[in-house]
Formats: sequence, structure tokens, C-alpha cells
Amino acid sequence: MKRRSQTQAQAAKEASKKPKEKAGALTLAQFSSDVIWQLASQYWSPESKSEHLPYSADIIETIYADEITSGKNSARRINMLEFSQYLEQYLWPNYKRETATHAHLMSIVIMSNEKFRERVEVWNVFEQLPDQYPAFFRHVLNSCLPDQATKKSNSTLRERTALLMFLNHCFNSMEIELCREQAKRLVSLSMWHCLQPRRREQELRDVPEWRKYWKRLQKKEKDNTKPDLMWERHFMQNLIIDFLNILERIPAEGELNRNVVHYCERFLEFIIDLEALLPTRRFFNTVLDDCHLIVRALMSPLVQREEGKLFGQLLDMLKFYTRFEINDVTGNSLTDHDMTQLHYKKITSLQRAVFAKFSTLRVFALSNVATVDNRDSLEKHFGALDAEGLKQIATFLNLVPNEAVEPFQWHRLDEEFLRELLITRHEKRCSQLEALNEMPLYPTEQIIWDENVVPSEYYTGDTCLALPKLNLQFLTLHDYLLRNFNLFRLESTYEIRQDIEDAVSRMLPWQSEDGDVVFGGWARMALPIASFAVVEVAKPHLGEKKPSRVRADVGVTLSVRREIKDEWENLRKHDVCFLITVKPTQPYGTKYNHREPFIPQVGLVSVRGCEVEGMLDPNGRVIEDGPEPRPMLPGEQRSYRVWLDSNQYRMDMDDLQEGADDVYESFNILMRRKPKENNFKAVLETIRHLMNTECVVPPWLHDILLGYGDPAAAHYSNMPNQERSLEFNDTFLDYEHLESSFPDYELKCEQAVGKREPPYRLIFEDVAEQRDSDTEEMQAEQPAVSKSIKVLPCKYEARGPYPSDKPKQNCIRFTPTQIEAIRAGMQPGLTLVVGPPGTGKTDVAVQIISNIYHNQPSQRTLIVTHSNQALNQLFEKIMALDIDERHLLRLGHGEEALETEKDYSRYGRVNYVLAKRMDLLSQVQRLQEAVGVSGDNAYTCETAGYFYLYNVMARWEKFQSQMDVHSAETDRDKLSSVFETEFPFSKFFSDAPQPLFKGDSFEELMNIAQSNFRYISDIFTELEEFRAFELLRTGLDRSKYLLVKEAKIIAMTCTHAALKRKELVNLGFRYDNILMEESAQILEIETFIPLLLQNPLDGLNRLKRWIMIGDHHQLPPVIKNMAFQKYSNMEQSLFTRLVRLGVPTVDLDGQGRARSSICTLYKWRYKKLADLQHIFERDEYKKANAGLAYDYQLINVEDFKGVGESEPNPYFYQNLAEAEFVVALYMYMRLLDYPAAKISILTTYNGQKHLIRDVINARCGNNPLIGWPHKITTVDKYQGQQNDYILISLVRTKAVGHLRDVRRLVVAMSRARLGLYIFGRVSLFKNCLELQQTFKLLMQRPLNLRLVPSDAYPTERLTSNPASDSISKTVENMTEMTQFVYELYMSKMEQLKDTLPTEEELHALRSQLPTEDDDDENDNVVATESTDEPPQKRAAKETKSKKTPEAFKPTLILNEINVDEPEMEQQPEQQTAAEAETESVAENPTQQAATENTTADES
Repeated sequence: MKRRSQTQAQAAKEASKKPKEKAGALTLAQFSSDVIWQLASQYWSPESKSEHLPYSADIIETIYADEITSGKNSARRINMLEFSQYLEQYLWPNYKRETATHAHLMSIVIMSNEKFRERVEVWNVFEQLPDQYPAFFRHVLNSCLPDQATKKSNSTLRERTALLMFLNHCFNSMEIELCREQAKRLVSLSMWHCLQPRRREQELRDVPEWRKYWKRLQKKEKDNTKPDLMWERHFMQNLIIDFLNILERIPAEGELNRNVVHYCERFLEFIIDLEALLPTRRFFNTVLDDCHLIVRALMSPLVQREEGKLFGQLLDMLKFYTRFEINDVTGNSLTDHDMTQLHYKKITSLQRAVFAKFSTLRVFALSNVATVDNRDSLEKHFGALDAEGLKQIATFLNLVPNEAVEPFQWHRLDEEFLRELLITRHEKRCSQLEALNEMPLYPTEQIIWDENVVPSEYYTGDTCLALPKLNLQFLTLHDYLLRNFNLFRLESTYEIRQDIEDAVSRMLPWQSEDGDVVFGGWARMALPIASFAVVEVAKPHLGEKKPSRVRADVGVTLSVRREIKDEWENLRKHDVCFLITVKPTQPYGTKYNHREPFIPQVGLVSVRGCEVEGMLDPNGRVIEDGPEPRPMLPGEQRSYRVWLDSNQYRMDMDDLQEGADDVYESFNILMRRKPKENNFKAVLETIRHLMNTECVVPPWLHDILLGYGDPAAAHYSNMPNQERSLEFNDTFLDYEHLESSFPDYELKCEQAVGKREPPYRLIFEDVAEQRDSDTEEMQAEQPAVSKSIKVLPCKYEARGPYPSDKPKQNCIRFTPTQIEAIRAGMQPGLTLVVGPPGTGKTDVAVQIISNIYHNQPSQRTLIVTHSNQALNQLFEKIMALDIDERHLLRLGHGEEALETEKDYSRYGRVNYVLAKRMDLLSQVQRLQEAVGVSGDNAYTCETAGYFYLYNVMARWEKFQSQMDVHSAETDRDKLSSVFETEFPFSKFFSDAPQPLFKGDSFEELMNIAQSNFRYISDIFTELEEFRAFELLRTGLDRSKYLLVKEAKIIAMTCTHAALKRKELVNLGFRYDNILMEESAQILEIETFIPLLLQNPLDGLNRLKRWIMIGDHHQLPPVIKNMAFQKYSNMEQSLFTRLVRLGVPTVDLDGQGRARSSICTLYKWRYKKLADLQHIFERDEYKKANAGLAYDYQLINVEDFKGVGESEPNPYFYQNLAEAEFVVALYMYMRLLDYPAAKISILTTYNGQKHLIRDVINARCGNNPLIGWPHKITTVDKYQGQQNDYILISLVRTKAVGHLRDVRRLVVAMSRARLGLYIFGRVSLFKNCLELQQTFKLLMQRPLNLRLVPSDAYPTERLTSNPASDSISKTVENMTEMTQFVYELYMSKMEQLKDTLPTEEELHALRSQLPTEDDDDENDNVVATESTDEPPQKRAAKETKSKKTPEAFKPTLILNEINVDEPEMEQQPEQQTAAEAETESVAENPTQQAATENTTADES
């Protein structure tokens, strides 16, 4: 990527006249000069608290009239008000129901909605005055409905839409007690007062339990029925009636008010959300059914109109949820058989009604259900009935009242409605599962570009969408999987759309003169199709309609560069590609405009997915993947055999029968995708497969996963099988450590003080002993036991005489909370560990794994993480503990990044076992020779087993019986000589440290003999385990055996688990425990799938422990589409949801990463976070940062030449002033001899990351004295990593942007250990409420960079002694800093001049001169391989390094910021098409226009 200048940025910005303005993109200049800012300063701004004028209700009225409802710019004005803390500082503190006006209420509601839209905390504002909330909530309800007397509403339709949104937010925040108390009263059993009496009686008859509650309710209110109470009970019904009145007034044609449509859409969204939660739907579903909302909405004119497309999609979702497969009474999931029985019950009720009332419909009444339950049959039978006849049937079924009189005058009784009601109610519904199984998994052009389902624009949150939501609770596991399936599919579709638009637009399809397609460009990821033919359509399987398999051959011409040709030829089996048809209408030479709609420009007609089976050889056979090298094919023509989606093919053939075009005749582009981003089909198949099998989740987890029941039910303290006695192995370093780890317990130890050595077995006496069911009653009568622990020191059994036999020991002194996390992880149940930055999450995880491994040797543990990097970090620490490496297995790619020579992949472990087997058999051979036995006993594991049984064991037993005679002997020398002469294996241990028997008593000597025999015995135990590898002959079979039987600790990423679930289940994979690291970064569905990687045993899941470790205060999973992220809440991880539900967590509270001062910047976000002792003791924390006055500092960066942030492409934010300032500070640090590997540069946007790389490249990247820093990347990408010194550029100067997400702030502040330097526009960020806690601390220090130029790295200056003004230098701005660094550099070069070699000396020593890529231990040279540089830069460096070294000459560092502006201005004219494509191949960032959150992450 070439460097972008400010001039270009401005030009790009002016050129991009966006049709839609982003809400909230207000500039600081606008803000500070605005009337809102002035009012805030006068009345509510915290900064001017002492100067505030008294509260005035007129101010609220004025702001509401002039700013909030003012029309076009209201979204921006609302955003401004919310940012100024209008709600928390003025509206809510001054709200009183008695005096509050309508404007005051609406202002609170609109400000709250804005906070929800911005995804920032809302309810904590209301919790400041909780007593006012019930009255406020009632005020909201009153304003939602028209006045009962006048039938007129005080609120406009736009206001009622806002009220409805607020109400929906309340119902979706049921975990907040404030909301729950108010919302649940609206949807409780008492709301059945509004049902028709006969319908209510029918429902109560069906559920006797509810009749009891109903009678109790009636009795309680017999003499005291308050009007307010009755109004509340009828509220939901009245809201529905009001909605129906609005809906049915919409004309079939003519002008339509957009506010009416918005209200109708938001209303359906509200009803869907109520139906999608069991606590709200339980009684409401009956009321909704009694109102017949769906039938009336389906008959409304809006459904037929173009403006009603989204309304129709929402209506389909509502219809789906009202008939969902769940028992509303019990909450149990209903099977297809149960649903069929309910359907039959409805039809037979209808047949009975018809039989009793209409002799003319006797045929219908006596027919079997299957012949009359479809729409055509029902229309035929009921078509002849008039309104009166239809009404008689409907009243018999208690669907409508006899007469439309008060209070049921709102019911419709016309013929058209009644007929539609009876048909809709009784037609057979399609099985959800059948519909899902018939759904194509690849998206087509109809879904890919449907804005209501896959929005492409920046999602502002102003509109609702036809998308499922992931909130706190789900109806059933089927509902849980279905919502995740749909969202995962649509998120993948969004990414596919981006890839298609990128590839096809690069190919520049034009229409030739004869009407054909010609391509004016080319793309790395797409090729024109030379030929396409469907070669096989296999017959359907029994009972199915779709073909069992559809295969096709695709021919392409690979006339591309060698490396791209290799990429195409290396397409693997199961890789997904897309077949695209374009029929362009644009003539030759038309340029593609990225700002115009995509489809009209390229003429895209159809998109179909396919799965690669393989490339074809010249004979038309598929070239199989295997160990043999692939054959070299001549020429450039290549053919691929692909599988098409059978469901999609059947649908396309059905359309063809009805006159549609044959899409399979017209494909002209084949597109592939990057392998890492192309696993969506396998994950979707996994989810669909789960939905088709009976998901058996452990019973102790089921309700918690769905969000119901007691959140603490799965905590170990509530589990029936809680273990009373736990062996902690090497967890404790000494007895003092043990005592400090349980401050609330009394410790009892019978051993003498000097002999209390670890390891310890702990018996928790406050845990009840497990008893038989017969003694349960006795147990209940027992008194409460004291909180005490019985400590039983135990000894490690020695494993042999060699030093290498000594087990590896833990050396970490765990804190009490870490010990609690380890204890919880060892116990059965669900354990959630919240680990703030630097609190040793990985160490806790590793210790839990080690303890389970030793305490439960028969159990198997599955480790799952989000990234390969985290998995490798975990694995490297596991290898350092006492775990036999034959029991470790690492699945998936990324294993090669492990920093070890050992191979822990499947085949690596097989090779290890085979090599180990040979090694053990050679030891058996040596043992055989040592004991003087002849024969070939060490040939196989089997013969070795016989040798052990008949020769080794016999000798050992004989030795034991001989030694028993001497057990009373006390003479030490005599005992030693007896043991040495009689021990049968002394010769075998001749290479061990001598003498073999060093003991003072018989017991000690016998222990030594037993440990030596244990060493021998372990050899034969391992050989017995390896015996299967002799019987299994192929590497594949051996690797499967290893996975299923041998490995005890299996590690994989969540993506690998999702991709390989079917394969693992079919292999019979088994595990008992799951440990998940980075849980808060894993998608909900990818967290759930690892629970079900095994088939149930006897209908039960064998899972015993589930340990989740993460930090929900850091960044969530990456979701690229803002609509799915914000509207559907897809970014919420399961870990975060469980924390929100109130599942008990262990919060680690001791950080050992950052200086105490740096930790204060983010520790306010956590319940309790203190510093570990070494933070105060180690020198590196005591000493100041060389050359810098402070260990952390916020540096204010003003505009440079009138420009702050720029946006060359949408959401591709850059700030040249900050980039230059950051790089200047980095160069300054390097000139003071800071190691480059200890400095990382972070930024909050991708655009700035690329700009900083360009500045580094221009200023110092190729200078061996300075070089590249360790990493230049985004904050999001750097999560989970750390470095000593972090430099951060905040980029934005107009709006806070996505740093307003506190989770991103926490990640940014917590990456540094010793030094943190933040560059940003202080006046913007200091006013942001969410960031105030951190920025208040940052602003206590000077906002201009303070340097101490006299320092050198490392400095002896202490942090406790601040640098005085006499030795420090204050840098006012960026230009001063660059000038200072330039002068410092030149002075440094003057000092080095005398030490530089002459040309002759250089010539003589050039073979020894290090090149830039050499890994020099002297920190003056930076290893570029470890940096996060663009590949093209590395390639350039590699080319340079091959040249003959020349004498080093000082590089002139120019102080000009706009040095390359003229060059950049000429760039578009000079750049050829080929160069442009080369740039695009190198992932030109200008094509990476994405939403704010996606630009923050490169994954």
C-alpha cells in the first residue's frame, strides 16, 4: 500500500458524497460551539457543576421541541444530547411523576433508546433512583395507548414507536430486577381476565394446575378490584387492538406515511420478542391467539404493498414462534409426533363442530385427517358456508364471541375473516425440521442482496430487521440451535457477498458488441469459466425428494502467475467455491464505481455454491489427495469435479418446470475463497446434524444453557456428587502457602510442624458425606458442620533411581482466588473463572488440567480455545508439568507454531509412540540380558508382556519373600549388602547413580527397591498400552486409536471442533471434562458444539466438568456485520450470557503483569483487582522508563495543517499527525537503546495501522539503528498479548467511534507492562461518560509529552523519584518532537562516526556484517521476521539483503510531514492496470471498507 497524504484524504472525502449520514458522526468543533453544549454547561455538565443554574422544566420542553423532534438532523442532535449526559445528569434526577410533562417522559425514553442503540449501559442510570421507576414505567404504559374516553392519543405515532422500543428493551432486560418487577405483571396469569369467558374456561380445563392459581387469584381480589389493576391486565390486549386499528386503516394503494409502517414493524418485533421467551409467552401466547393478530395482519393491505416487505418477513417470524414446538405449561420441547397429535386434536374438534351443526358438511366430518388438513381441501369445504355458518363453527370452538358487543366489540365477524381464521388455524403446518433439512446451505443471489435479511449499509439501529436475536433465554435447545444456525448462515452470507463483490468487480465484466461477456480485468480469487456440465444426478434416497448427489465438471483456463496457478491447483477436497452468472449491460471500458450499487454495474444474475471433489487428470478421473506428489498436468486447461447442493438443484429444476431460466447453462465465473474464512458449510452441517439428532446435554446443564432455573444449580457446591476429599498434588508450594490459600477455613493437620511437606490431600469437613438413600433422612437431621479442612500430607511414590524420574513441579505461588478456581475446576459441575488481564488465567487452567489428570486417571479432558495462539500457550505450559507426553494430543492446524521440537499432532504422536515402543523394547532387551534370560523376549509388546509375567514378576516376588526375613534387621551395612546382592535387577540399573541402595533402615531400602521395580513395571505398562499399535497397520487407524483410547488430554480450537464433530462422533470419541480458555471470545454456538462431540451413553451425556475461563470485560467475538452484532446480539458469547444470568463466578483478583499505576487505568472495571507482591519488589517495576518522565501518559495531538482524522474510504480512518508523533516517540526510544522487541504500536483502526507502517517504512524501517517495532497492529488483534512498552494512537478527532465500547478501552489499557503512551484528541475523549474513569486518571498528568533526554536505557532512576523540571523536556506538538528526534539522531551519528569502520575494513569484513534480517543479540539490529510487517516489505528486504553490503551512511530523517504529497498526487496517472491489480493482490486496504468494528480486527 502506498502512503496516503492528507491532501488525498481530503480529496477522497469530498468525492465521497454519502447518500446517508451516519448518526452520531458529530465533530468536536460542532459540539463545543453548539447550543446543546452551552445548555449542558449551564444546567447539567459535571465539569461546571458549581456554576449550574437551577432546574427548569422549560429547558426540557425547549430541547424536546427544538432538538429532539426537529426533523432531519434529529438523530445527530439526540446523539449529541446523549453524549452530553443529558439523561443521567438532568432528566432522570429531576423526574417526578406528579410534575413530569409528556416532553420529559419522551426525552427520557428517547435518550434511553439512544443508549441502547449505542450499546452502552442504561439501567445503572435508573438504579440511582429506583423508587421513581415504577411510576415512570406506568407513565410509559399510559402514553402507549390512546385515552379511553376520547379515543385519542397524547403521543404521535413516532413517539409511540419510541415508547414501544423502550418497552421492548425492558422485556429483553429481565435479568435487571427493576425491569423484571414491572414487566412480569403485564404478562402473568392475571392477564387472562381479558380473554373471552368460554375461551378462558377451556384453557383452565386443559391445565388443572392453572385453575387452582386462577381461583386463588379470584378469591384474593373478590372485594378489592382496583381499576389500575384491571387496566394493567388489559394493557397487552388493548395494545394489540390499537395496533390492529392502525394496521387495518392502511389503504391498499396510494400514499403511505412511513411512520405508520415503522410503528407496525416495531410492534411485530415487540410481539416476536415476547413470544421468543418462555416467561413472557406462557400466558401471553393464549391472549395473542384470542386476538387473532396473525390472521388479521395477513389479511391487511400492508402485506401486499411494496413498503410491507419487511413487515411480511416479520409476520412470518411471528407465525413461526406462535406455533413453536414447545409446551407453554411445562416448557418441555415437543417432538414432531407431539405436534402431529395436537394438530389431529384441532382437526377432530373442527370435525365434531361441523358434524353437530352442518349436515351438508358430513363428508368433511367423516373424512380422515390427512385428506382434509391442507388449505385447498379446507377452502373447498368451507367455501360454500356463509358468515352465519362460519360464525357458528368459530363460536363452538371458542374462537370468537357470539356478538361483537362490549367488551368484545373489536372482534371481526365478517365472512372473509372467519373463513381465513378457520383455514389458517387448521391447515397442516410444515415441520420445522423438514423445512431445515430441505434448505440449501449455500446462499443464492436472492438472500445475498436482501437488505432486510443481510443489511450491507452501516447499521445505525434506527430500523428493525427480520433477524432472530440472541438474548438471555431460549425456548428449547431446538430454538437455541435454530437461531444460531440462521445467524451464522447470514453472517457467512455477508462475508460471501463482500468476497463476490470484490472478485467480480475486479474482473470488470463488460458486454461485447455481439452481446456476450468479456472481462476487462482479472482477480486472484476468480476465473472465467470455460466449460460447465452437470455430469451426474443420482436417484433420491428412500423417502426423499432431492437427488442423493449432483456432480458437475467446471473447466477453467489458468493463464495466471505461477503462485496463483498453484493456489488454484491446490484446491482441496471439500473446499467451497461459487458459480456466478453475470450478464453485463455496460459497454467496453466502463469503470467500476465502488460507491454505486453492485448488481446493475456487473449484471449479476445468479450465484450457486459448490464443493470441490477434486481436480481431474487428462483421463477425467479425480486426482485424490494423498502422500504421493500430485501429477504435473500439461497446458493451462484445468477441470474440477464439484458437488452441487442437492436441495438447491431440486428447487432450480422445479422452477425450470414453471418456465424459469436454467441457471446451470449460464455460469461464467468460478470464485474461490480464503481457506480460513471458508468453513461455514461444515459448521452449518454440524448444527443441522445436531438438530436432527437428540441433543443430550447433561441434566445439570440443560436449564442453565436455556437461561432458566437457579443460575447456581450447576455450581460445585450445589452438585449432589461434590467431592469431599481432594488431592491437590503440586498446587501448594509449602504449608504456609496452604494456610494463606484458605483464609476462611480452620486447618487441622496431625503431622508435626516440621513434617508438613506437600503434596496434600484436603478433606473439606463442611461438605456433607455422600450417603445412601436410606440414610438421607438422618442426614437432614444432622447439625451443620464447621468450616474446617483436614490436611493429610502424602508422599510422591518414587518412580526410579534416575534424576530424570523426578516429577516436574509447579513453582507458582497461587493466590487464594486462584486456589478457589482450581478447587472449583477439580469438582464436578460448571465453573466460570473471570480472569482480568495479567491474573494468570492460563496458569490456573494448566493446574486444573494437571490435577484432574492425576486424580482421575481414567478420565479424558478436552481443551478448547478461540485461537491457535492461545492453545499453543496453554500447551507449552502443560508440557512443563508432570504429565506424560504420550497422553497429550493437539488436533487441527496451528500445531506447527508450538515452540517445541516435539510434534503433538495426530501423526506426530503416532510416530512418537512407535519410537517410544522401540526404545522401551530395547530396554526390555537390556533387562533380559541383565537377568540372564535367553530367547527373543523383546521382539514385540506381546512377547515383552509374557517376559514380564513369567520372569520379572517371579523374580520380584521371590525377592520380596527373601527380604521379609530381614525385616527386623537393624544393622545398616548388613541390610545394604543384602539388598544389593539379592535385588535381581541391580545389573539393569548399573547406569543409575551408585550405590543403588542408600538408606538407613529396612523401610527406606525397601522403598528404594519398590521405586526401582516401579520403573521396570512402568516400562511394561506402557508397552501394554502400545500393543494396539502393533495390531493396527495403517497410520490412519493408529491415529484414530490414539485419539479414542490413548490420549488423556486432547486440545483443539472451537472452529476445529465445529468442523470435525461428525468425524469425532463416528470414531466414538469420548471425554469427561471440558476446559475452555478465551471463552468470552468464542461465539455462542462454537462454545456449545464442543459439549456434544460424543454420543450419549444410555441416553446420558458423560460430561462431568465444564470449566470456562475468560473475561467478558474484554472484547467479544468478532462479527463483521454490524446488524448481526448490534441488532441480533450475535457478539454475545455464552460466557457473557451466563455471567448476565447470574451464574456464580470466581473472579481472579491478583494481577502480576503491569505496574500498579498502569493497572489503575482499568482495574475500576473489575470487582476487585489488586497487585501481586512482585509488582512492588522487582527492579523492572521499581525503575522508571528511561528518557520518559512518566510510566504512562496521555499526549494531546492537535490538527496538523488543519486536518485531524481523515477517511480515504468509508470507515478507513487515519490521522497523520498521530502517526508521525507515535513513530517519532518510537524512534526516540530506540535511540536511547530500548530493544525494538519490547515496543509495540497499537491503534484502534485498520487505516491507521497501515499509515503507521508506511511512516515507519519511510522514516526508519530500513535503518539498522532503529528498524521495526515488535508489532504494529490494532487493539482488537492484540487482545491476549502483551509487551513492555505500548504506544497507542486513538485516531479519531470528530467522534469517539468504537472506543466508546469500554471493553475495547480495557484491552487497550491492559497490554503494557512498564510503559503506556496514548496519543489522541483529549478534548473529544474526556467528555465520553463511558471512558471517564480512565481519562480522569490520564488527565491528572500533563497532556504534553515529557521527556528526560539525559537518560539512557536501562536507567537507574526510580519511579518513586519523579524527574525534575531541570532535567526534563516538554514537547508541545508533533513537529517539535520530529525535529528533536532528528537532532538527537544526528548527534548519535556523530558519536558513532569514530567507531564506524573504513571502506577498506568494511570490504574485508563484509562476510561478517549482519544483514537486516539477522537475529542479532545486540538490540541495535531488529529481527524483521518477528515483526508484523506487510509481506511485500519483507520481500523487498530479502532482496536487499542479498546485495553486497555497503558502508553504513546515516539516513536523513526529514522533518517534513508532507514530503511525498506531490508523488502521491501523480500516482493515479502513473499507475497501470497491472500495478493496480498487484496492489489489490497485496490486500490493498482501500478495498477493505468495512464497519467500525470490523476495521478494528483483521481476522
